[in-house]
Amino acid sequence: MSKAYGYMRCSGKGQILGDTWDRQAEDIRRFAAEEGFTVERLFAEEAVPGKTEAEDREAFQEMVYLMCANGVKTVIVESLDRFAREYRVQEQLVIYLAAKKLTLYSANTGENVTEAMMADPMRRALVQIQGIFAELDKNLTINKLRKARARIRSRGERCEGRKPFGARPGEEAILAEILNLRRLGWTPAGIAQTLNQKQVPTRYQRRWHAGTVAKILRNQNGGESTLGNPPIFA
Repeated sequence: MSKAYGYMRCSGKGQILGDTWDRQAEDIRRFAAEEGFTVERLFAEEAVPGKTEAEDREAFQEMVYLMCANGVKTVIVESLDRFAREYRVQEQLVIYLAAKKLTLYSANTGENVTEAMMADPMRRALVQIQGIFAELDKNLTINKLRKARARIRSRGERCEGRKPFGARPGEEAILAEILNLRRLGWTPAGIAQTLNQKQVPTRYQRRWHAGTVAKILRNQNGGESTLGNPPIFA
């Protein structure tokens, strides 16, 4: 069986912990098995937008470097929009691979994309159409999200950025304790120390540090709203 590499990509950090990797890997391996390839390795491009060009794709560059050194000649992607969202970038990446005598397959269509792009004008046009529609879909999604964010902001609600500490389940009581201790004159270092002694984790299940506490206090403007509440860890 011929050897191949699988190339996967996700656009945002929020997708990294989702099922995107399992889905892409499954489709790549299924196609490889059907076509007589052995997937030697999967390369994952984490939180890299589809418009990113070749030189700024670390996993892609590592993959191509290894292929030029070890003789693997085939790359399989789940679909062209996982390869790149903008047609201009798709074409650039395919030409980049072709220049190094490497071949790209799309698992969901079974297409030899390199051959289609470089040889047959009609098939190249079909690949171009796929890329154009992928780019259109991306732009429509961006526009829809932009309008949704505008509606949320118009209501005075928060819709962007990391949620402040206290907004997630289980954090409200910890935030109340931090603010109470601060109003009682405790320093951020002292608050961090007592939270660690009580084995209360941070949002990311780590130990508390003075800087983390100080940032929360700055975001809460001193915590006047909790003045008078009794400490919960006493």
